[in-house]
Amino acid sequence: MDPHTERLRKKYMDDPPEGISSEDIRHMSEDDLLDMDYFLNEDVEFDDEFGEEGFYLF
Repeated sequence: MDPHTERLRKKYMDDPPEGISSEDIRHMSEDDLLDMDYFLNEDVEFDDEFGEEGFYLF
């Protein structure tokens, strides 16, 4: 396993997101764990690009 993925697994097992148990995280695949991390942190990366309403095409 990738050391980065294992660090993420430990991080989320120590402080699991709401609605997910440490046991759930222990049994997640690497892809599921990386997906969860991406979606939990995606707003941080894009905070300054779009307003509160989101992105709209007119």
